[in-house]
Amino acid sequence: MPIDDALFKLAMSHFASGVTVVTTEHEGKPYGMTVAAFSSLSLHPPLVLICIEKTVKTHDAIAGAGKFGVSILNSKQADVSNRFASRAEDKFAGMEIVKGELDLPLIAGAITRLSCRVSSKLEGGDHTIFVGEIVGATTEEGEPLVYYRGGYREIRF
Repeated sequence: MPIDDALFKLAMSHFASGVTVVTTEHEGKPYGMTVAAFSSLSLHPPLVLICIEKTVKTHDAIAGAGKFGVSILNSKQADVSNRFASRAEDKFAGMEIVKGELDLPLIAGAITRLSCRVSSKLEGGDHTIFVGEIVGATTEEGEPLVYYRGGYREIRF
């Protein structure tokens, strides 16, 4: 028998993760959401994966567009993370956006911006695991935004 929801959430809160905003554009409309379930997958070819809940609008937009962007946020972008984690209708209003190689909206000032083509989709319970081949990447200097135990944290060197 699987563990209950509360224990699962508590256990997973002990894993520190970087914070990303995943974006796409479908039928002329931008979509985006904050995503912690992101990982590198392969060097040859360069692949990453994202896990997106099936009930959110961004899920269907990524599936329809066949492409997505990943912006790895810097330590000063907690407000960006909060905005894209919200249910706001227009999360892009007033945001500084840059376009990537696939003409996707990406977050300006993020320490890394990736443009990806969906190469496969896998079932993952109430989520879909989208595997993306990276076709473009840019990086900037800065510290990452980190999420741990329900809040943003700083890395101390």
